[in-house]
Amino acid sequence: MITAIVLIDTDVDRIPEAAQEIAEIEQVSEVFSVTGDTDLIAMVRVAEHEQLADVIADRVSKVPGVRKTKTFIAFRTYSRHDLEAAFAIGLDGD
Repeated sequence: MITAIVLIDTDVDRIPEAAQEIAEIEQVSEVFSVTGDTDLIAMVRVAEHEQLADVIADRVSKVPGVRKTKTFIAFRTYSRHDLEAAFAIGLDGD
């Protein structure tokens, strides 16, 4: 699974609508409205690199109100669950 973090700049008056439309794209797992220099952050998960162009360039970028995207591809994914499991190995208290 390939995970991409997509920073999305939108027209201010279209942020909620753009977020909702982007969230409806099958390969988008979450969309966050955030503070800072960008308006939205989307998490995109695909099986193959080639699919990123289909999702980001052909779908996300064409949502009305989207002005610009900036994509980061994750090398590894770390979660609290993964870290807790790694540190718990052999530490069951027995």
